[in-house]
Amino acid sequence: MEDVLCDLTTVNTVNTKELTRILPIDILVWGAEHLRDLPWRRTRNPWFVLVAEVMLQQTQIDRVLSKWPAFLEEFPTVISCAVAPTSEVVKQWEGMGFNRRAVLLHQAAKSIKDNHGGEVPLELDELLLLPGIGPYTARAILAFAYEQDSAVVDTNVGRVLARWMGRRLKPAEAQELADRSVPLGEGWAWNQAVLDFGSMVCRSKNPKCEECPIYSSCAWQGIGVDPAKGSAGVSGTQSRFEGSDRQGRGKLVAALRKNPIKKSELAEVMGWPLDPERAERVASTVISDGLATSEGDTLSLPQI
Repeated sequence: MEDVLCDLTTVNTVNTKELTRILPIDILVWGAEHLRDLPWRRTRNPWFVLVAEVMLQQTQIDRVLSKWPAFLEEFPTVISCAVAPTSEVVKQWEGMGFNRRAVLLHQAAKSIKDNHGGEVPLELDELLLLPGIGPYTARAILAFAYEQDSAVVDTNVGRVLARWMGRRLKPAEAQELADRSVPLGEGWAWNQAVLDFGSMVCRSKNPKCEECPIYSSCAWQGIGVDPAKGSAGVSGTQSRFEGSDRQGRGKLVAALRKNPIKKSELAEVMGWPLDPERAERVASTVISDGLATSEGDTLSLPQI
């Protein structure tokens, strides 16, 4: 009986310690010296930040660096994007991949125009109601545009949290730990620092533990199974692109940016000349995602 009580006491002590753990302030100090100079970090314009965050979803920074200013030159305000036809937004998205994000961004702009007077909301619940705006993007807008003490959890942050705790985290656990770790009044700088720290030091492969400012308090310290694998927010390996449905979708949208496409041309355009059934099936998902409209025997970009 005494052994059981001892075990329960130990468990309760561990849980209590976990509840009070927060990421060390050393990350903020590290960020002050190492933070990358990225153009969207020089603005607090909520629309500019929103566009950047949507673009950065599943897209490498190098590609966004050139597309972000070009997109904003065409659509400098929420209203200018909202009143434009979907086709123009999709055309401006060229080269970014995952084209459905362009449609959702356009829909979000329309919602902001119609429901918020053209002003990007500054409440989490309202942001989460916008098309294409999930928990990370909503909190990123609050932190990076409105400088609120809102914590973001993406794959880099999720990896830092899991390794520092030494175990896989559930989504609610990761968000709670991230929220508790934000130093008061430092939401912008703290989140940017943790993001860069995860990208540059606590990397997915070959983490630089020897350069880590929080190594002494890290529960993992690069030893044994990586607790970040399968933990909340940490993305897994992406499926092969070559020959995939995603590749066929991309080829179709790229062709539609130039001209309408006859349905009889779908298989050839999408790279499956001997598999017209597959081409038709995948093309139907492009239509259902709002990236194309079908009229008669022709597909074209939406004009609404």
